[in-house]
Amino acid sequence: MTIAVYAGTFDPLTEGHVSVVRQAVRLFAHVRVLVAVHPTKKPLFTADERVAMIREALAMMPTVSVAWTSKLVIEHARAIGATHLVRGLRDAADAAWETDLARQNRELAPDLSTIMLPAEAHLAKVSSSELKARAARGDDLEPWCPPSIAAHLRTRIAEQAR
Repeated sequence: MTIAVYAGTFDPLTEGHVSVVRQAVRLFAHVRVLVAVHPTKKPLFTADERVAMIREALAMMPTVSVAWTSKLVIEHARAIGATHLVRGLRDAADAAWETDLARQNRELAPDLSTIMLPAEAHLAKVSSSELKARAARGDDLEPWCPPSIAAHLRTRIAEQAR
């Protein structure tokens, strides 16, 4: 069985991320969406909250599982027998960054191949940071993230405003 790991902060998951997952499930027998916890980042949601939200949003995809790690992504990938890393692309700037990351991962783990998948063009401008900014302004979120994510995001933004 071919297993791929799609790692990111996913704070929160966007429709661009979902677009990448949809493509990945057509290519691999199993896709692990991995919430990567970075010690210097200050996310809006905890790792456990992000995992739960992503599971809820992707529940209709039976070949997708979700977990989190604070270790190197390549360590997690090897531990679950993955052979590929999936990276999403929004634009040319992402491509340059992701190419450098793929090269670093290849040096550390030559047994893992990186596959880069572009999000749908109309979703390319919305990152998790942009989604949070839209939520803070009270903008419509549904075109940019799954409805369940929008609900969690609106709730968290409201809690922070109190």
